[in-house]
Amino acid sequence: MPALTIKNIPESLYQQLKNAAELHRRSINSEVIICLERTLAASKITPADRLSRIEQLRSGIKSNTITPEDIELAINSGRP
Repeated sequence: MPALTIKNIPESLYQQLKNAAELHRRSINSEVIICLERTLAASKITPADRLSRIEQLRSGIKSNTITPEDIELAINSGRP
């Protein structure tokens, strides 16, 4: 099985990885493999599934809750 060496990992990132490994009761190596698998082997979503999810999310949004005046106020807030 191939091996990989990672150099110059920022201390904060290493600490997050170490904490996650402890939380999941895994070695740091196993935690890295899980993180890589989740990122690189993420399931592909078909355009139809993505559109369905967008429509589902949109249906939960109340329409006309923000008025043009609200937008104008937000844009101008904090300006001299």
